Amino acid sequence: MSNVEVNKIIDPIPSSDGAGVKLKRSIGVNPNYLDPFLMLDEFGSENKDDYIGGFPPHPHRGIETVTYMLQGEFEHQDSTGAKGRMSSGDVQWMKTGSGIIHSEMPTMSEGKLHGFQLWLNMPAKLKMSKPEYIYIDSNKMKTHEDSEKLVKVIAGKFEKIEGPVRGHNVEPIYFDVELQKDKELNFQLPQSHNAFIYLINGEIKIGEKSHDKVKNSKLILLTNGEKLRVLGVSMAKFLLIAGKPIGEEIARGGPFVMNTKSEILQAVQDYHNGTFVKK
Repeated sequence: MSNVEVNKIIDPIPSSDGAGVKLKRSIGVNPNYLDPFLMLDEFGSENKDDYIGGFPPHPHRGIETVTYMLQGEFEHQDSTGAKGRMSSGDVQWMKTGSGIIHSEMPTMSEGKLHGFQLWLNMPAKLKMSKPEYIYIDSNKMKTHEDSEKLVKVIAGKFEKIEGPVRGHNVEPIYFDVELQKDKELNFQLPQSHNAFIYLINGEIKIGEKSHDKVKNSKLILLTNGEKLRVLGVSMAKFLLIAGKPIGEEIARGGPFVMNTKSEILQAVQDYHNGTFVKK
C-alpha cells in the first residue's frame, strides 16, 4: 500500500466575487484545475463590509457547487423555485446541469461569516441534465469522535460513518477534521482519486517524507496513493477532499464550464436570449 505524501503547498490568493465578497481562492487559480475540482474559495470575515453584498442572481451551467457554512447565515434562491437558509454547519450541494440562476445572500448584518465553496466538474453526459438543489442540514451529518479527533462526514465514509451524499459519479470524499496536538488521522484513500487538504488553522505534518511547514489557510495537494497519515503538530482544523477524475476536456467561460468553446458560446447566447433555464 503506497503512502500519500505532499505534492505541493499553495498559498491561496486574495480575491473577490459576487458583489464584492472578499475571499481566498486556490483551485481555479493555482492549480487551474484538479480534476474533477474546478474551484475552491474560502470566504470569511468579521467585517460586514467584506460580505454584506453577497452573491446576487447569476447563472451556472455544467458544474456542481458545494457550499459549506462554518459560521454565519446565507439564504439561497434559484430558478427551480428552491429556497434554503444556510446556518453554521450546513451544506448546500447544487447540480446546475443545463442551467440554473441563483443567488446567495447573507441574512446577517453583523458578526463573523466563514465558509467554503467548491466547484466540481460534471461529465459531458450530465452537463445538460435537470438542475437539482440539495440542502443538507448539519443535524443530518454524522461525526466520528474519539480522544484524538473529530471527523464530520459530508461525503464518503470514515470508519463506520457514511455521509449523506451518496451514489455520486466522482465518488467524492469531503471531511471536516479537527485533530488534537500530537495525534494522528489515518485514512485509506482510493488510489484513483485526486485529493487535497485545505488547512483552516493550526499546523500539520502529512505523510512520511519531510515537507515545508504547513500552517493556517494553505492548500496542500496530495500525491496519488492509499495510506494517508496526518499528524497534528498543534491543534488543527482542515478539510480533506478527494474525487475520481472525469478525464474529459473542459472549456471555461466565467460561470459556465462545458467541454467545448462552442458549448460555452451557446450558454452565453441562451442566457442573453432568455432560453437559459430549461422548462
